[in-house]
Amino acid sequence: MSAPDHTHAFYALGPEQVLQAVESLDYHCNGYQLALNSYENRVYQVGLEESSERYVVAKFYRPERWTDAAILEEHDFTLRLAGLDIPVVPPLVIGGTTLHHFDSYRFALYPFRAGRAPNLESPQQLEQLGRFIGRIHALGTEADFIHRPTLSVEQFGDDSYEYLLEHDFIPPQLERPYTELAETLLDAVDTAFEETDPRLIRLQGDAHPGNILWQAGPQGDLGSPYILDFDDARMGPAVQDLWMFLSGDTGEIRSQLEHLLGGYSGFFEFDRRELRLVEALRTLRMMHYAAWLARRWQDPIFHTAFPWFNTESYWEEHVQSLREQLPLVNATPEWA
Repeated sequence: MSAPDHTHAFYALGPEQVLQAVESLDYHCNGYQLALNSYENRVYQVGLEESSERYVVAKFYRPERWTDAAILEEHDFTLRLAGLDIPVVPPLVIGGTTLHHFDSYRFALYPFRAGRAPNLESPQQLEQLGRFIGRIHALGTEADFIHRPTLSVEQFGDDSYEYLLEHDFIPPQLERPYTELAETLLDAVDTAFEETDPRLIRLQGDAHPGNILWQAGPQGDLGSPYILDFDDARMGPAVQDLWMFLSGDTGEIRSQLEHLLGGYSGFFEFDRRELRLVEALRTLRMMHYAAWLARRWQDPIFHTAFPWFNTESYWEEHVQSLREQLPLVNATPEWA
């Protein structure tokens, strides 16, 4: 199949193909299927017959995003983490591999894990989460990713900015203010990275509360998190896997950070100079997110999931949000 045919098949992926793909690996499905909250890929909880596990999770990869080598590199990383008893959820090894093909689809199967959202107001949960992220980063320093990218100003910022302008997503009346603002912001982000000169290590890459499931322990026990979805794993500064767990006013963030680093620092030394990058990373995430929606706008599911995107009000709010970032990028946070 050509790339467009692969993409069309991905858009048209339905229950029958999902079940056929899972059963091609000698699993027997009972017909239960639930689409999980994923837009970049297609992810389904699938019921099983006569199995010690009631469910398996099937993840179908978006065409043209990652090479097979990049996917397998992420799988290998999570398998190594799991081998160290770090609570990630690695893919199942079936027939000696973790990446499978069915018709035009590439997919992997994962064990199903249940849990609830983490309580980021709990010092104990923050410390435990910090311990596991610290352990991930300790392993992350042992080698570099070869087939996966680095979190860079060019990829997340420059490429996003240029894509939106070149494909006429920015309304004409906002093009000039957006262009001037984005260029000023990206210069400031570049400066923040140059002044900080962070060490680049292997990361989860998209560590935020939505990618953490907390499994309750026995009564009175803290339980443990499952750290999910290494699909965005890449090289980058350690703070990328920490900053999205911080929110609130200065005092609240300072307290959250100290609990998070209290656990983290027992396993990996954190360079506090990287806190200078938090607002720079937030800015890159905002720009990358807008461009991600634009790049995926041909995918029918995005029109249903993000009906507010690409409206004039969306772009006005986006420009205003970026404008508010400018003084923040140029300063070290008060809570650092």
